[in-house]
Amino acid sequence: MDMTRTAFNDHDPFDGHDADRDAIVVDDADTDVVTFAENRRGTDDLPDQGQLELEDRYALRRVQGLSTELEDVTEVEYRSLRLERVVLIGVWTSGTQLDADNSLVELKQLAETAGAMVLEGLTQRRSKPDPATYVGSGKAAELRDIVESTGADTVICDGELTPGQLRQLEDVVKVKVVDRTALILDIFAQHARSREGKAQVELAQLTYLLPRLRGWGDSLSRQGGGAGGGGNGGVGLRGPGETKIETDRRRINAKMAKLRRQLAHMSVARDVKRDQRRTRQVPAVAIAGYTNAGKSSLLNRLTGAGVLVENALFATLDPTVRQARTPDGRAFTLSDTVGFVRHLPHQLVEAFRSTLEEVADADLILHVVDGSHPDPEQQLASVREVLADIEASDVPELVIINKVDAADPTLLKQLRTKLNGAVEVSARTGEGIDELIRAVTEALPVLDREVVVLVPYERGDLVSRVYQEGRILKEEHTGDGTALHAWVPQMLANQLDEYATAAL
Repeated sequence: MDMTRTAFNDHDPFDGHDADRDAIVVDDADTDVVTFAENRRGTDDLPDQGQLELEDRYALRRVQGLSTELEDVTEVEYRSLRLERVVLIGVWTSGTQLDADNSLVELKQLAETAGAMVLEGLTQRRSKPDPATYVGSGKAAELRDIVESTGADTVICDGELTPGQLRQLEDVVKVKVVDRTALILDIFAQHARSREGKAQVELAQLTYLLPRLRGWGDSLSRQGGGAGGGGNGGVGLRGPGETKIETDRRRINAKMAKLRRQLAHMSVARDVKRDQRRTRQVPAVAIAGYTNAGKSSLLNRLTGAGVLVENALFATLDPTVRQARTPDGRAFTLSDTVGFVRHLPHQLVEAFRSTLEEVADADLILHVVDGSHPDPEQQLASVREVLADIEASDVPELVIINKVDAADPTLLKQLRTKLNGAVEVSARTGEGIDELIRAVTEALPVLDREVVVLVPYERGDLVSRVYQEGRILKEEHTGDGTALHAWVPQMLANQLDEYATAAL
């Protein structure tokens, strides 16, 4: 069972820059509905919200090699997770060597997103991870030699370590050890911007930290113990007292309970907005997929949302919902959700459950796959696994193969054969966007009723709702009101029944 060193090759980047948008119309709360071509006239030199957020993210960057971190590894619990020079280690238990290499390359991308400089990557073939040190005592010693020779200050493991594995591996390698889960949580903590997103990430981090609390030396001392039965503790303070680690656990549990209450209150506003859309019967379309598959770029391309786009894993976390319209005028909502990844920490799934409900409650899921990735089928499987966890497996799915401009033609042909009905697009160049719009239009739920009505001019609110929620076939303005021939949802049709008339 030898260790294999992996030489990393840079992944073909996807810059995700916005391109011209001219197909779908977006409703903005403060402006009239206009096409993207009209909306962009005279504003090409103005930065959108995503560009401003990206500039803010890079406004303060850490300089590699300069650190104020404590050198004593026993104090690792009390310093921030700031990664610098790292060595990656993965245990290969199933699949092929290519699968193991792809997993380690993804870990490298995660580490670089967190701000690390990756020096070396190692994989080991084992039937299962060692219960003591994850890689075994002999390989842990080899790993320590590699850490010393490269001058690394952190080891990142491609898996979730138990508290015992984490402690014993640190004792051997003498530097900080971080597992995949802690790395992903750190990235989420860096990129969360909204109040709800920050609370969700903090809850996930505390859930991960609670079973891994450790104490050394004086931190395990008793607060009020005395010698025998007559010590100096005083009345009510004799006995063993409470250890500091117990105090930490109690405080963390109290903080987690507070965060859960806050998130419950925050989810009320989200539920109210969702109920309003349900009441108006506006179809909901959710964009889901693997991280860095191009979901935010696709949302920008379709709706001009202007959300942050970056060639990094988990660049955007906070969901964005925009109202859009099909070419025939039917309104629907399009929401961008947090990206998924293989072995997504269950703490994040639980903490972000209220956000992920946007996917579970959708009428259609646009499942975005990175066509330029070496293993897109694994991405599909990982995303569908998370969708099953949030009970979204029954939602209709439209698979979108993105980045076809950078994809390998042979791999693209294989995907085309296995994913019958998938739409091939490039959010960067705009290739295939028209076909995607047609596919989304056809996949939306069918409107329930065809109506022919004469609506009085004083009921312009009903005409406005027909424009927003239905599909108008014919319209005529008469002396008595607005004559409409349209397809509308059943609830709106019931309100229009009193204005029914003969055919136009």
